[in-house]
Formats: sequence, structure tokens, C-alpha cells
Amino acid sequence: MKSRYSAYALGLDSYVSRTWHPSTRPAELNLAAEQGQGRWIGLDVRQARLTDENKAEVEFVARYKPKVGAATRLHERSRFVREEGQWFYVDGDLYES
Repeated sequence: MKSRYSAYALGLDSYVSRTWHPSTRPAELNLAAEQGQGRWIGLDVRQARLTDENKAEVEFVARYKPKVGAATRLHERSRFVREEGQWFYVDGDLYES
């Protein structure tokens, strides 16, 4: 989770794509374009737990500051799956702010 947050903050499309499960991965990412709109300013991992040997959930809050306006929060419970020793982001549920 922390490495994916860092990749988002740095605009590293290739890393985010490689760590996103192929079944849910978007066809294209353009994180560099998003960087010009603001910046990620923090990550708080609230909970991480294995749900079985090859599945996990991570609850986190990521903070983002757009160029204009107030900072916002992304609060999500993400699901991950491990395949051949590699963890992949599958999907997540957003919490209401």
C-alpha cells in the first residue's frame, strides 16, 4: 500500500499498473497529468489484515491538495490478492467523508 501511494505521488504509471491486478486494471493511466492538478500530502494506514493466505485488506486515508481549493481525503478499504508471491491491488470501497 505504501509503495503504491508513493508511486501515485510520484506519477509512476508503470509501477501502479504492475501492482494492479489485470482483472481490474484500467487500460491506461496518466498520473503525470494529474500531478499538475495538485499533490498527494500524506498517507495514514489505519488497518491491514490478511483475510486468508493470499488475500488482504488495507484501510487507509490519503490526503490530496489540489492547486486550487481545500485539501481532500480519500478513505478506502482496498482488497489485495497474492499470486505467485506478488501482491496486487484488486479493488476497494470508499468511505463517505
